[in-house]
Amino acid sequence: MAEIRLAAEARAERGSAASRRTRHSGRVPGVLYGHGSGPVALSVDARELRAALAAGGPNALFDLALGGDVHLAIAREVQQHPVRRTVAHIDFQLVARDELVHGDVPVELVGEPVEVNRGGGTVEHVVVSLSVRAKPADLPAAIELDISGLQIGDTVRFGDVRLPRGVSCELDPDTVIAVAAPPRVEAPEAAASTETAGEAAGGESAEG
Repeated sequence: MAEIRLAAEARAERGSAASRRTRHSGRVPGVLYGHGSGPVALSVDARELRAALAAGGPNALFDLALGGDVHLAIAREVQQHPVRRTVAHIDFQLVARDELVHGDVPVELVGEPVEVNRGGGTVEHVVVSLSVRAKPADLPAAIELDISGLQIGDTVRFGDVRLPRGVSCELDPDTVIAVAAPPRVEAPEAAASTETAGEAAGGESAEG
């Protein structure tokens, strides 16, 4: 994963009021911590951060420029506004290039399941993310799972997923990731109830 350069500024003020002022100025408050050092309050430009996260994904690797130094870091926690979905706060974690770190990586279903669609079935996405371990530069933005060859009744388990080189995951190989489910069949009782209701409605309309 390519490293993304991002400029940061130290913050002297703390607290909710100070964070609101920071956001109103077009910046996102945050902290930098890790490797035994205490948390350092900082802020980054909101637009630059949004572009960086869009380009690098949830496990983006940053060259964070702060106070004349450049720190290698990952975004460990990104808090969003509940309505606007803008970034309200971000936690950066210091990392070393050769250390193993954990990250949650989304599982993306790619391809068109032609046979499943033709048979009226659906692909149920059971596991949407994986907790993986890798060196910071090896953390993928996503893990793609090709479902184009699935047929109704097929099950994709974790053991069938090919992880990128240098990435490991301790999930049980039998864990179901996706299922090609058959068409839903309406229960006879429900179908009869629907039919009876339709006949009753038709009779009332005729009487009226």
